[in-house]
Amino acid sequence: MFETINPAPEDSILGLTVAFQKDSNPNKINLGVGVYKDGNGQTPVLATVKEAEERLLRSEATKSYLPIDGLAAYAALSQQIVFGSGHDILAAGRAATVQTPGGTGALRVAADFVRRISPQATVWLSDPTWPNHPNVFASAALQVQTYPYFEAETNSVAFDRMMAALETIPTGDVLLLHACCHNPTGADLSPQQWQAVAAVCAERGVLPLLDFAYQGFGDGLDEDATGVRFVAEQCRELLVAGSYSKNFGLYNERVGALTLVAANSEVAEAAHSHLKICVRTNYSNPPAHGGQIVAEILGDPDLRQRWEAELADMRNRINDMRHLFVETLDELGAGRDFSFIAQQRGMFSFSGLTPEQVQALRERHSVYVVGSGRINVAGMTEANVERLCSAIVDVLK
Repeated sequence: MFETINPAPEDSILGLTVAFQKDSNPNKINLGVGVYKDGNGQTPVLATVKEAEERLLRSEATKSYLPIDGLAAYAALSQQIVFGSGHDILAAGRAATVQTPGGTGALRVAADFVRRISPQATVWLSDPTWPNHPNVFASAALQVQTYPYFEAETNSVAFDRMMAALETIPTGDVLLLHACCHNPTGADLSPQQWQAVAAVCAERGVLPLLDFAYQGFGDGLDEDATGVRFVAEQCRELLVAGSYSKNFGLYNERVGALTLVAANSEVAEAAHSHLKICVRTNYSNPPAHGGQIVAEILGDPDLRQRWEAELADMRNRINDMRHLFVETLDELGAGRDFSFIAQQRGMFSFSGLTPEQVQALRERHSVYVVGSGRINVAGMTEANVERLCSAIVDVLK
């Protein structure tokens, strides 16, 4: 049976890391995979995470399974961080959450849930989007379509074209929206645009699915939740796929959450039972350690305050690197306006580099960028930014 299998293509992003690791150039730079790096080029373990782990180690009494939907405290705290403590949705019991293996796990559970309750639904993705989005939904046997999102000429959201497309999406279909820090472009909707999108979803009976992988990496925890909360105001039903990989630095712990909002508590409870079936038939129940860390930090006022300060430091470093990158390119005579990168948010931006220029960066300078030209701003440091910008100026000639 296996002898007939041909090798599958490498993942377009993770495969880049393999090539980077094999590169012997001591000055190589990796701007591919979406992992936060500090000023020393390392992915740190947050001090609050270390403290929470030490507490858990001292108090741990069992390694037994978690429930199918995960830790109850984790679910409640995840709902609060998305919607805000005391939100009407939470008070009315309209939300149900399952703990998942990372944000990708949350998306896959959402896909399986949609397939289970509405197999004819099409999932609409922004063009462009995270390259794994279409794979996740196609693997759940769902149809996938795209809507316009980005205007390359202006390096901004193509909002008029986006809205024209959304107004044609059939009732019952699913609209995936990046809640903040759009991956791969870094171009986000304004609050007014979010209100318009929410109104279209409500009017057309479209199910919003918000991918909320970067809360706190844009402008702040509450600020980054603006879009989700506007959608929740106008739509009786929605799904939110969250991740703690970035804002807690818990990449290898695989800590995510899928939150479902329904019209009332009875419907939420019924839908929750189907989410649990999707989990049970996939990975059965989630891993405990990462979820316990998040619950420990969010549930302790002192730890949470210190974690928010660490998150602000990460966010500010990324924004500082955006500005330094633009300024350095200008100083080195790039001959092109890159100022849009300083205005965007999150870890990623579309650089505007062509596939040929991306290839030249890799071959001539050992600078690794996704073929689309997407750059991970968090991979830049004060030590490598001048070398990076010189390489870009070279391939732009």
